[in-house]
Amino acid sequence: MVTRKENTPQRIANRKYEEKNREKRKATSGNFQTMIPRELLEKINEFLKEYGYTKVELIQAGYEELLARHDTGFAKLKDGYDDFFESEKKK
Repeated sequence: MVTRKENTPQRIANRKYEEKNREKRKATSGNFQTMIPRELLEKINEFLKEYGYTKVELIQAGYEELLARHDTGFAKLKDGYDDFFESEKKK
């Protein structure tokens, strides 16, 4: 059985805020709820810290890279490639 900590004015305010904003928060953001090996996690965190990237930037960059593998139009746009072959100009 889950027991709540003793009520304090701040805890009451936090609970009230969460109740009021839960749906809005869930509608505007998401969470992958995934697990990776600790060694890989530490390597990734070290890389992010060294180069000043956030985890959100890592996810966005990874998504764009994977998308580029499947969508050549996006890949060309992403890489600044505008020198199309003649067969592509006709499309």
